[in-house]
Amino acid sequence: MNDKDLVRQVLNGHKASFEILIKRYQKLVAHMVGRVISRQEDHEEICQDVFVRVFEKLNEFKFESKLSTWIATIAYRLSINFINKNQLKLADPEMAEILFNKNYIEELSPGKRMEMQDSAEHIQEMVMLLPVQFRVVLTLFHLEEMSYPEIEEVTGMPIGTIKSYLFRGRKLLKEKMELFMKTEEL
Repeated sequence: MNDKDLVRQVLNGHKASFEILIKRYQKLVAHMVGRVISRQEDHEEICQDVFVRVFEKLNEFKFESKLSTWIATIAYRLSINFINKNQLKLADPEMAEILFNKNYIEELSPGKRMEMQDSAEHIQEMVMLLPVQFRVVLTLFHLEEMSYPEIEEVTGMPIGTIKSYLFRGRKLLKEKMELFMKTEEL
């Protein structure tokens, strides 16, 4: 079922259609919220709030953009508003120091370093330590495969800024991975 039919059915009161919409976009919402909010309890709450807002505002959606872009915009804005309202840190500097500290990495056993190197979780941790704007843009571009105009619509950032954040985010992530790989060779 395409998005227009799905929205039409939800607006006509079909509960099962809204459940389909949630299942279709829950990964997108989790990615968006997860790149901004790190605490699991807050993450789950914001994800729920996103779908409540989607349900409340669905009658205002006019298909001037993709439904996924509209939902990602809601997720991004609710996440940023939550951080601003609660004055939360966007990244944990202590954790960044531990993960990116050359001495810490060198002290790990070769087996542990290999385990971390192969671990997708480690990469996710590194991404989560990037500034929030880099995390969001990298996630939308690489994981959600959104175009520059779609990312612009979601975040409100100009396309030039998006390109800059993609470049700088990739560069920073690459530097951190190279640091980690160099310590592996020691």
